[in-house]
Amino acid sequence: MRMYDRYIVQPGDSLYTIARKYKTNVDGIKYANRLPTNTIYIGQSLAVPVHNQRNTYMVQPGDSLSTIAAKFGVSMKELRKANQLQSNFVYIGEHFVIPEVKNDEERQTEYVVKAGDSLYEIARRYNTTAESIMVLNNLESPDLSIGQRLRIPVYSDVVVNADNANIRQRPGTAFNTIAQMDRGARLPLIGVQGDWYKVALFNGDPGWISKTVSTLRAFDGSVPTLQILGYYTLSEGPTLPSSYESFVTNTANISQNGLFLFRISKDNPTTIEKFGEFTDEEVRQLVRIGHRNNVKMLATVHNLLYEEGVELAKQVVHELVSSEENMNAFALNLARLVERYGLDGVDIDIEDVLEEDRDRLTQLYRVIGRVFDERGYFFSTAVPSKTGPEDPSVFAKPFDYPNLHQPTDQFVIMLYNEHGWPGSGPGPVVSIGRMERVLRYAMSVMPKEKIVAAVSVFGFDFNLETGRAAYASFDRAMALAEQYNKEIIFDEETQTPMFAYTDANGVNHEVWFENRASIKAKAELAHRLGIRGLALWRLGMEDESIWDMLENEAVVRKHGLEQ
Repeated sequence: MRMYDRYIVQPGDSLYTIARKYKTNVDGIKYANRLPTNTIYIGQSLAVPVHNQRNTYMVQPGDSLSTIAAKFGVSMKELRKANQLQSNFVYIGEHFVIPEVKNDEERQTEYVVKAGDSLYEIARRYNTTAESIMVLNNLESPDLSIGQRLRIPVYSDVVVNADNANIRQRPGTAFNTIAQMDRGARLPLIGVQGDWYKVALFNGDPGWISKTVSTLRAFDGSVPTLQILGYYTLSEGPTLPSSYESFVTNTANISQNGLFLFRISKDNPTTIEKFGEFTDEEVRQLVRIGHRNNVKMLATVHNLLYEEGVELAKQVVHELVSSEENMNAFALNLARLVERYGLDGVDIDIEDVLEEDRDRLTQLYRVIGRVFDERGYFFSTAVPSKTGPEDPSVFAKPFDYPNLHQPTDQFVIMLYNEHGWPGSGPGPVVSIGRMERVLRYAMSVMPKEKIVAAVSVFGFDFNLETGRAAYASFDRAMALAEQYNKEIIFDEETQTPMFAYTDANGVNHEVWFENRASIKAKAELAHRLGIRGLALWRLGMEDESIWDMLENEAVVRKHGLEQ
């Protein structure tokens, strides 16, 4: 309900000065009083909108309606409506109500059937299919009655119900098979023609699957609906297994897989080397598994973990971006890497960068983007998190969000650096508060549909005496809690589980980690903000019950026709 104060116009007043005094805006006052112009007179009684200050923003120099909308992740239309704006003009010092970002649940649509409506017209109006509306509303017939209420789907997919299903180039068995799917594979629905569903594939192409080997599902956005990128690594030791079992077991709820198996060569930074011991055939087999379950498969190429340390990593990037020739050679080698393994694209994970190379790094991404656009390959990048352009993190400074995102198809923001680095002190790898601050900033400088929030599924065991933090998987955290007979506490402020213990040497520890509840909270935030989804670092370290949560308390989108 909108609240108003009554104000009597004084000598020297204008609508602008009154708006500033009440922390509102000129158009809001004009709307409340049905004023056709900005003219007011002494003694005039005005209704002035009064807003909850928590949800207002004061216009700063350089602001426009579009930049304010982007800053808070809302549309200009929503901002105009919330403030009864008659134009897009804003004035420094005005205050605007910021509407809450609507998630799919709040956006979910219920339609009341009117005279002359047909199911097919309603479906076309809401960019869905009649079949999806029927499934969501448990309708046995497309016939409608006036006044009937229909829930409108926000996402639909089909699930393969045969051991092997052919995806055809066109609807019909006479057309070429362009892919094959395993039982349980999920494919986003694009359209319907006769006995065939039109679906989206892992590489962005459309295909057709027979209704006889698939089952249609439809969802109304009442639970988190998002994409999941799972990062894949080799074994890191006896307590840190490879990602293989987690990946092959949970392909139904993985949209993309980033294979952390490739590194920029320190000897020649225009080339890419294997990171770890594996064969080409092992990679191709992972790609086949992913593709048969409609998972987009990416090569994650990084500049990390050289024996010589971080300074060498920075020099590797410095040499790579030192010339246009080097950048072009690297981009072409990335394309060859994609082709060598039959991948769908790359996820560039360049982290350690000299601040002086900031602009050249952006140029490198432009070169990669051009090469990949020409070939139809997917270009994702993973970058350190920051809460704004002046974030003090030296680690994040070289990453120019507003320009760096532009050549990419997907912008993965690595949130797992709030605690756990030398000198950080104990705390969550990423709290829900920091996650939102980082994402709000990113949403102000790029389309939110491009953003993926990369969250940890691991934690840290903090030694409070030495200040050091040891990497801890979910299983390791649970083993420590059991060993020391400690109860898990769920910290409501950070939405993170933790416990404290004293080891056999009398040293105090705190363990902060992630579990089903904390990952669900992050999924809900991603959904509420409307970003593309979550990335999980890394598969094989997680609380296994997060997959049950994603299956039964969320909806994992695969992909659409976007690259």
